[in-house]
Amino acid sequence: MKLGLIGAGNMAGALARGWGEPVLVHDPYRARAEALVAELGGEVVDSNAELARRADAVLLAHKPAGLEQVAAEVGGAARGVVSILGGVPLAALRAAYGATPVVRLIPSLPVEVRHGVTCHARDPEADAVLEARTIELFERVGIVVSIDESQMQAATGVMSCAPAYVALVAEAQIDAGVRAGLPADVAGELVAASIGGTAALLQARAGDTLGVRRAVTSPGGITARGLAALERGGVRAAFDDAMQAVLAR
Repeated sequence: MKLGLIGAGNMAGALARGWGEPVLVHDPYRARAEALVAELGGEVVDSNAELARRADAVLLAHKPAGLEQVAAEVGGAARGVVSILGGVPLAALRAAYGATPVVRLIPSLPVEVRHGVTCHARDPEADAVLEARTIELFERVGIVVSIDESQMQAATGVMSCAPAYVALVAEAQIDAGVRAGLPADVAGELVAASIGGTAALLQARAGDTLGVRRAVTSPGGITARGLAALERGGVRAAFDDAMQAVLAR
């Protein structure tokens, strides 16, 4: 399935790099679309309507506030709509695009390196062919998890925000390592490799976070002292506050 990208920002670019194919793209900031085409090949088209006519389906990767304007520009030319717009439910997509089939997903930035997580909103009214082909396409760049649409906001707070949260944690660890005397490049390599290895270990152990922590933590040892300091610093409360901030949007 050939998707036409409406928008060439960070997430659209990450998906395009993960798929690794020439792109058909329109963006009001033409230079941004041209940069993506220069990187991956393909073509910048002059309008959303032209894009919709030439693609099997359009990928909505513009700002959520532009939903109605973009739908008006597409003007019924799209054969299918795949939305990755945060906070825009299926009901709003259908209201904007009428009888055109729609699929709603939220991906995470690591789709760029084919290790992404994409949440797919279950939809009893979905076009089965478009839905299946879309899921297959996103499975090329990571895993796809289908959930009830009512859970999408919480899921976004976990998986879509996670790369930024993990990057912040990594940055804090690197800075702490530098203050303790490590060269910045060495600290960065140690932290990035450790995060990647821990993620792989958690997946291999079916998400057993407690088991991994116990395997690393000796009674009274350095990890135990470090964990106690993180608990005193309120790490759990901070992540809960972050989730509540996402849900309150």
